[in-house]
Order: sequence, then structure tokens, then C-alpha cells
Amino acid sequence: MTIQPPAPHVLAAGELPRLMTVHAHPDDESSKGAATTARYSDEGHEVMVVTCTGGERGSILNPAMERPDVLENMTAVRNAEMAKAAEILGVQHVWLGFVDSGLPEGDPKPPLPQGCFATGDVEEQTAALVRVIREFRPHVIVTYDENGGYPHPDHIRTHVISMAAWEAAGDPARFPEAGAPWQPLKLYYGHGFSKARLEAFHHAILESGQESPYAEWLENWTSDRPDPGTRVTTKVVCADWFGRRDDALRAHATQIDPNSRFFFTPLEVQARVWPTEDYELVHSLVETSTPENDLFAGIAVGTAQERRAG
Repeated sequence: MTIQPPAPHVLAAGELPRLMTVHAHPDDESSKGAATTARYSDEGHEVMVVTCTGGERGSILNPAMERPDVLENMTAVRNAEMAKAAEILGVQHVWLGFVDSGLPEGDPKPPLPQGCFATGDVEEQTAALVRVIREFRPHVIVTYDENGGYPHPDHIRTHVISMAAWEAAGDPARFPEAGAPWQPLKLYYGHGFSKARLEAFHHAILESGQESPYAEWLENWTSDRPDPGTRVTTKVVCADWFGRRDDALRAHATQIDPNSRFFFTPLEVQARVWPTEDYELVHSLVETSTPENDLFAGIAVGTAQERRAG
């Protein structure tokens, strides 16, 4: 289907463009683009985080949380963690309701569990996301690239259904039971781990006289490994919200060791060396030019586009 840019109309009084981010597991929203969502929320935009799975098969990565009561109630614990993170970031949140696939390990890798997200029905999953898009009516969607950001099966499936939902949400012939059609105007991939960013942090830490936690990571970055940094079109300055991002990340206590490298680089160094979160513009139905510094570039405050099908 070819989506045609719709005719402009005036937004309702006080209305600002809305942002939706689509993630695979609880904690992904806090490790990927969280400062951006906190900034836009503080600026008055409605922000919705969609989490495709409950994270039921996630390992406990924080030794302090390896307790029987946590292991026995993993779903409830991760639900509570997600609610706390959403509150910190100031975002709305919805569970899409699918089951975590887990990260298969070994050689050969074992088959994925029956009934998990990554082996589920793509049409069913797309319909669920389309319903949320039509209810929230975002102007911008952020999701993962074709590699999932990293090749976890749930991240790759998140990419698949996000792209399918982008195509379907504005089409009245697709999923009519999911609500009135709504066509978002822009779609981005989030790119957090570019080689240039890691190198910038690495050198800043070395210059301070400390040992860099990024040295091994960079040594293992082979020439054939894709560098998402080369695809970035849009850099959102959000250093003032890095502290909120880290607080949201710590809210996922089962998944984040507070002594991990996520928190090694001081915030003031991060703000000086790399004050942005970075994105790749993939689709746009409004006029914009890259490089951008705003996910809403081209969507003028005070006007938007009518996305409802006739």
C-alpha cells in the first residue's frame, strides 16, 4: 500500500504532537531513548511506551535480586518495575500482552519456547499494535531496526510488527475491528550503541586517568560488524534528562546491576561528550530535511496532518 500524505488541519487547542515508542521487554524503554521520552514528556507531549512482552524469561542480572521471592514472582516483580520506570519518565504505558521468548544460548541454540512472542502469529501481533496506535494516535513512532538493535528474537519480532503496523494503521481495510484508522507521520529507528559514541566515552575516561570499561567492547568490534551510528539522521539533545534515564533504569532492579558499566561514565562527562540520543528517520509523510535535532521536525506546533481515512 502506498500511503499518501493527508491534508493539513489545525490541532485542538493545547494539543502537541504525540510520540509512541515500541519495545520488546520491560527495561528496554529505560536503556533506549529514555532521556528523549522524559524530555518530550516534560515539554508537554503525550508519550506512550508499548512493551510487547512481559519479560517473564529474563534472567536476574543484579546479584542483590537473586532471592527466592523474586524468582517465584518474576512477572509481578517486572510489572512493578515497569510501572515505577514509567512514573519516573512521565510516560504512559501499555503491555501488548505477548510472552517473552528468552534469549537462546548454546551451539546449536535450542528451539524457542512454544507460544512465545518470536514464534507467534505476526498478523495477530500486528493487529494488537495497530489497536494501540489507533487508540493513542501518535504522530511519531520509534522502534528497532531490522537487527533488533541487537539480535534478540523478541527485538527482531518487535521490528517486524512495528513496520507492519505502520503500514496497516492508516488503512481502513486492515483490522477494521481495531478502531478507526490513524496514520502516523514519521517512523524512526533508535540507535544507542554506535562505535563513535563508545569511542568518545572510552577516550574521555582514559583522559581522566581511569580504566575504561569500554576497551574490551571496542577491541571486539570487528570490521564486519554493522555500526548503527553511520545510519543516524536525528540527534535529540537531552543531557538534562540523563539522570532521569538512569533512575528509570535502576527501577528495573532485577535487570540492572547498579555497579554495571551503564553507570560508569559520570553524567557530566556524558553531557559534555555525547549530549544526544540518536535516531534514524525511516519514513516521513511530512517535509523535513536531515540532519534533524527533533523527532517532531516537520510537524509544526499548531498544525498537524489529518490521518483519519475518509
